[in-house]
Amino acid sequence: MVDTDAFIDRLNPDMCVVTAAAGGERAGCLVGFASQCSMRPVRFVVWLSKVNRTYQVAREAEFLAVHLLTTRQRRLAALFGGETGDEVDKFAHTRWTEGHGGAVVLPDACAWLVGRIEQRVDGGDHVGFVLTPVQAGGQEPDTEGTDETDGTGEEDGADQADGAALLRLSDAVTIEPGHPVD
Repeated sequence: MVDTDAFIDRLNPDMCVVTAAAGGERAGCLVGFASQCSMRPVRFVVWLSKVNRTYQVAREAEFLAVHLLTTRQRRLAALFGGETGDEVDKFAHTRWTEGHGGAVVLPDACAWLVGRIEQRVDGGDHVGFVLTPVQAGGQEPDTEGTDETDGTGEEDGADQADGAALLRLSDAVTIEPGHPVD
């Protein structure tokens, strides 16, 4: 196998929370493999690990929601990246609403989109879900950068989706994955 460390180690992708709903179940996880993959028509792809509970729910879903977080939303990133839906109801710990087609939308994300799943692509240990956007939204940037809390001393994601930089892999590397990578 070719040693790709010199290439891969230089990447620092934006991190997204992907949520899925199907068959009365909700799931969500933090992902680093996501990108716009077409301009005409606009398409977006998110890659979900086959060992992740979100993948299991997404296999049955018609729509997925993809959420961008800022560096000030680490608590939300840790909830969806450091916990497993096999043991924790992540949605009991954050605000969510129902979006187009029953998708689970996290309105506190700085930006989000709901996409209809057009195709699933097996990429090895991850499956790519190619999405056509059908709904999108987000927070207006807050140039004052408020530092309000949710009453517990923890940052409240609703108050932190401001003009801060997007959360990237280097910002999330210390979040211990809720599911093993292998």
